[in-house]
Amino acid sequence: MPTGTTGTTGTGRAAYRPSAAGPAGASRTSDSDPGSPTDGPSSSRLPIARPADVRRAAVRLVRGDGRAFLAVLALNGAAAGTGLAGPWLLGRIIDEVRGGAGVGAVDRLALAILLCAVAQLLLARWARYVGHRFGERVLARVREEFVDRALALPASVVERAGTGDLTARGTADVDTVGKTLRDSGPELLINTVQALFLIGAVFALDPLLGVCGLCGLTGIWFVLRWYLRRARAGYLAEGAAGSEVAEIVAATASGARTVEALRLERRRIAASRDALEVSRRRRFHTLSLRTVFFPGVEVSYLVPVVTVLLVGGVLHERGSMSLGAVVAAALYLQQLSGPLDEILMRIEQLQSSGASFARVEGLARAPRTVPVRSPEPADDRIDVTGVRYAYERGGEVLRGVDLTVRPGERLAVVGPSGAGKTTLSRLLAGIDAPTEGSVTVGGVPVVGLGPERLRRQVVLVTQEHHVFLGTVRDNLLIAEPSATEEELWAALTAVGADGWVHDLPDGLGTRLGEGGRRTDGSQAQQLALARVVLADPHTLILDEATALLDPATARHTERALAAVLEGRTVIAIAHRLHTAHDADRVAVMEDGRLTELGTHDELVGAGGAYAALWERWHGERPA
Repeated sequence: MPTGTTGTTGTGRAAYRPSAAGPAGASRTSDSDPGSPTDGPSSSRLPIARPADVRRAAVRLVRGDGRAFLAVLALNGAAAGTGLAGPWLLGRIIDEVRGGAGVGAVDRLALAILLCAVAQLLLARWARYVGHRFGERVLARVREEFVDRALALPASVVERAGTGDLTARGTADVDTVGKTLRDSGPELLINTVQALFLIGAVFALDPLLGVCGLCGLTGIWFVLRWYLRRARAGYLAEGAAGSEVAEIVAATASGARTVEALRLERRRIAASRDALEVSRRRRFHTLSLRTVFFPGVEVSYLVPVVTVLLVGGVLHERGSMSLGAVVAAALYLQQLSGPLDEILMRIEQLQSSGASFARVEGLARAPRTVPVRSPEPADDRIDVTGVRYAYERGGEVLRGVDLTVRPGERLAVVGPSGAGKTTLSRLLAGIDAPTEGSVTVGGVPVVGLGPERLRRQVVLVTQEHHVFLGTVRDNLLIAEPSATEEELWAALTAVGADGWVHDLPDGLGTRLGEGGRRTDGSQAQQLALARVVLADPHTLILDEATALLDPATARHTERALAAVLEGRTVIAIAHRLHTAHDADRVAVMEDGRLTELGTHDELVGAGGAYAALWERWHGERPA
């Protein structure tokens, strides 16, 4: 549950954020260089880890299970060393036969080759088993770190970046990293050890043949270097394009009603097509890199073997090398093509997974909520002093707001759409920090409160809500893990949800969401309000919190909440003016400024902006 709020996923008007995809839903992704990971500087995007950060993170993960990693290295080394015996023994057989040895000598050497092959098979399987277990444990730590970092992100950072990017990183990118840790990582390690042993074996037979073999591999080096210079940027760009597609789809789906109401279907379809086209081009860019890389590598495999056979043949002709040594060296280099092929394929996969890991690890560079320990407010008084606020892509929304909310007061904030009411509520809840001025509670800046302290101090309830996968009980215990059954039912009763929860097949134990019972908008909103009751904050900010309830149920719920939160501070962003009528004071917002402040009767009698709003809403002229 995000700090200071009761839900994460919205429906209806508030869920559709055109800013997430540009004006009227235009895609943020440009159609520029397909090899560029981003289309331009954008502070709203979640950061990507630098290569040095990725390397440090990889080393840290390996050190976290160092003994298993050393065991993988030892087993792979043993398997590779055992595999070297085959070509050497075959060379011995050739030399023995040329020297006149009988069948017995050949049988003994052939048996040794068989035993070495069986030992290599067993050691390799053991090494893969240990490597896969190592990869799964490391993947578990990656997932846990990602969840911890995601939960520590301020809600404003997630909103500006868009949930599509965060979702893509937590699903596709983490899954790609997982496949690498499970499969590519162990295989790369195994084949690297085997390749090093094979090259070492050629040098052991004859240093000159070893040098010839290495010179034959230089073609692979040049092709690999060309590819690595381009691959990371290409895969980062591909991942960014995938996030953009996910963001547009998620924003359009969650705001479908608003899209239909404003007749934005064509614009959203056009934005989706643009994003898909960019994604297609970037996928084709990485594909074009692979079409150059792999053919170049395949041709380069033959060069070392041919070189060693030619040079070895000359040396054998001169009598300076036995035929068995030449054959053994050629076989070693022929065997080298297998590990090299695996290594290069895994390196290609590592470019994709490395880009994914950079996106996953990038959350470590994102802004964090403040530490759990924070100053203790002196009291529950809220002071808004000289507050100004401007959104990143828009003009100034709040223009010098001054307001004091006394402990236990019920304050209604009213005004026309776009007056800055919701923005003010977000600043009061500590979700955003003011551009200028300060918002304090008990003398402490609200944004300086730790997550737990902030949740106990100020809670913002909007029409945005979320039903988490799990039981009704699980959805409530998020707010107060130590709550008893009686406290859970009391919270449900307070918001009028006890009736339909009682009617569920298993009551509090009924599973909700996908695979369970689905809830409608009003039920989901009541669960969110019940979480507020359990959280028991000192200050409650209601911004269209009962918008999805019918008027009678909404009024009942608001009165029930008022009874439960007796003595608490309640700030209501009032769209139904009966809320303002029942409040202790009413604050009127116009064009980002606080223009009127007083009781309902005082403001109606003053004949100003509030009196005009009351007249239009109530259908009668003020007395």
